[in-house]
Amino acid sequence: MNELWMVTVLVFAAALFGVEAIYWLRFETRHAHKSINRRLALSEGISGSTEVFNTLRRERGLVDVGIPALRRLNELLTQTGLRLDRNVLLLSMFGLAATLFMAFSLIFGYGAISFVAALSLALLLSYLFLKIVRERRIARFADQLPDAIDIIVRGIRVGYPVAVALDLVAREMPDPIGTEFGMTADEIAFGQHINTAVENLSRRVGQEDLQFLVVAINVQSQTGGNLADILTRLARLIRSRAKIHLKIRALSAEGRMSAKFLSLMPFILFGVINLVSPAYFAEVRHHPAIEPALLYAAVSLIIGNIIMYRLVNFKF
Repeated sequence: MNELWMVTVLVFAAALFGVEAIYWLRFETRHAHKSINRRLALSEGISGSTEVFNTLRRERGLVDVGIPALRRLNELLTQTGLRLDRNVLLLSMFGLAATLFMAFSLIFGYGAISFVAALSLALLLSYLFLKIVRERRIARFADQLPDAIDIIVRGIRVGYPVAVALDLVAREMPDPIGTEFGMTADEIAFGQHINTAVENLSRRVGQEDLQFLVVAINVQSQTGGNLADILTRLARLIRSRAKIHLKIRALSAEGRMSAKFLSLMPFILFGVINLVSPAYFAEVRHHPAIEPALLYAAVSLIIGNIIMYRLVNFKF
């Protein structure tokens, strides 16, 4: 039974790494060489800006945004930028839960424990996947934001209105910022007030520095002022923050690597020892002190990870 459990874990890990490799080769490589944004690509095949805008909205998030329970989930899905179909999403989660149920059944047997564990882990993995995709997209957006602000500044200084300057970003910048600013320009063109349109942009993206741009445009539209100079300073501030962030990441790289190594090492050693000598832990497996010891080790590992996370991750 122990050998069967190890084989199951190794097969699951191999399948997981295989799917990850296919994802990177198929999607990320193609995305790296793709310079045109999604909105411009749709404009080539769909006639009319209204249809393009409606297509982009249908591709983002869930439809039932009025349901309070689904509102935060809808925001999360929208900020990932994934083109999701509700049926495909539910089918994928069902397939993941079924796969995990089969894996847990080999360990705990068919029953409620395996079902609850599989369903909980499937929901957790789906949530973590969406969070990771969202954070990566926000990071790409943050890298593009200073250049986008520079384009807006140049447009304003040559005499363009703010709405037209936002459309310049949509036509000159790749995704994700190109499509997001394009949807904002479309909302303004369809009659939406510029303040509401840029606030919708901030909700769709979820990037913190974007809120500075929203506030600057809202204040300028209400009180006036030299928006070009304000945005120039804002672009300089965002670039300076990005440089500080990269310096902090570099200085804390050793601490992050140590945290990962110390967290994974007990599990790696346990797996290697079980592969080399399956009977090594057989004598102490049913000892009365083994459960308190494992509980103490788990609590200590969690506390240590929290402390190390606080040491290497902080706001500035």
